[in-house]
Amino acid sequence: MTGVNDDVPAGGRELLRVEGVTKSFPGVRALDGVDLALRAGEVHVLLGENGAGKSTLIKMLAGAHRPDEGRLVVDGAEVTVRSAQDAERLGIATIHQEFNLVPGLTVAENIFLGRQPRTALGLVDRRAMRARAAELLARVRLGVSPAAPVAGLGIAQLQMVEIAKALSLDARVLIMDEPTAVLTSEEVATLFGIVRELRADGVGVIFITHHLEEIAALGDRVTVLRDGRSVAEVPATTPEDDLIRLMVGRDIAEQYPRRAPEEPGAPLLRVRGLGRRSGRGGGRPVFADIGFEVRAGEVVGLAGLVGAGRTEVARALFGVDRYDTGTVEVDGRELAPGDVRAAMRAGLGLVPEDRKSQGLLLDAPLRDNLTLARLDQDTRGGLVDRRAQRRAAAEVAGRLKVRMSGLEQPARTLSGGNQQKIVIGKWLLAGARLLILDEPTRGVDVGAKVEIYQLVNELTAAGCAVLMISSDLPEVLGMSDRVLVMAQGRLVGELAGEEATQDAVMELAVRSAGGVENESAMEGSDVG
Repeated sequence: MTGVNDDVPAGGRELLRVEGVTKSFPGVRALDGVDLALRAGEVHVLLGENGAGKSTLIKMLAGAHRPDEGRLVVDGAEVTVRSAQDAERLGIATIHQEFNLVPGLTVAENIFLGRQPRTALGLVDRRAMRARAAELLARVRLGVSPAAPVAGLGIAQLQMVEIAKALSLDARVLIMDEPTAVLTSEEVATLFGIVRELRADGVGVIFITHHLEEIAALGDRVTVLRDGRSVAEVPATTPEDDLIRLMVGRDIAEQYPRRAPEEPGAPLLRVRGLGRRSGRGGGRPVFADIGFEVRAGEVVGLAGLVGAGRTEVARALFGVDRYDTGTVEVDGRELAPGDVRAAMRAGLGLVPEDRKSQGLLLDAPLRDNLTLARLDQDTRGGLVDRRAQRRAAAEVAGRLKVRMSGLEQPARTLSGGNQQKIVIGKWLLAGARLLILDEPTRGVDVGAKVEIYQLVNELTAAGCAVLMISSDLPEVLGMSDRVLVMAQGRLVGELAGEEATQDAVMELAVRSAGGVENESAMEGSDVG
């Protein structure tokens, strides 16, 4: 492997070694001679763009794939990992980016699924199971009952249940795939504390992240993958610019390449007095008295604390959820509440925060996903024009530089960044003029982020507009011409681009939410 640094500390004994591993799928060589070594008591960061081969490698270690060539060595002996049970017996536990939880079961039942403690009579010992689950939940600082149904938990809580489940295995090798993507800053701090405890106990951790600032804070060594190859092994203290260069094979001179228009056009979106209450018959306000405009050619950012109501407003604008008061106008025409089709006809598009469950048909081919929102354009006499579909899908996939084996590839098999490009491409093909981007770069690598930002520039230069919701405050500040700040379901301020600083946004968000005691609820760079 190139780029190995002699200054990397020796660490403990070697737990795991990957030697010259290759793996091919139809039309794609996912891994091409990958090497990686993990020592006891270290955090080894696995870094690379979406599609670099990270997911394939960890699925191989978890028993989901077998290598075509190369060796897997555990404790000095070559092993074959055919299943999750094999990995578990070898002391390897994996926390996947996609949750492996059963909604209909309780927290405790999910943690010990398939491994429930038994009584002397062979029955499930529910008391022991709940007691052990309570200990694990306390360790990850998750204040939910072991008897709580998983279906009622939020995304961040689900992530902590997954971590508790992995800890229950007492693994010697723990693989964590994007564990911080959905966590608040306080939850990230808790997770890092848990990882440091594991490291002190001699556990080896393979940690995958797109947040470069996390590498030096937690990691010991970094292996960089690019195009299925391991291109470097460097210390975790390596400067971020150097890590980016290794990842993408080029310099990224400007992280947020926003090109604002000299003068925005007429309002594409006008929102007045929008309000919604929870439950039927009126409950607590979800959001109230929301009013703003988004003009042609501009990017308007929407920032705020966790639970401020940003996503709820986005869903109401697009017609997914009904609102109780107020109006939404597009090009001067009022939209009917709760009518997604009317929103689409008016030129709105929504890229949701959870692309897997809300933005994609995971088992459908890319062709169908890309053309789903424009079926009316591709239908003739009640029949879908497949040739027109393929032509349009191929054009936008090429424009967005989607890494794929072909248009018939299922969306589920793409990396996170490429999946996000498909969701955005769907709205490009549908002719959306105002794009609502909710967490547009969550789980997306540095290179793909810049490509998405450049696409935003292209859209606004063509007279479209973007409403961007993001928990990454530097992203909001770097890509927005104006920033709207929400707190507790209300708009509490608007900042022009030159006025929008982290301190200014934080002051509005925290003060309006009731004081500094809420700071722990901030995501990303302290603001959600």
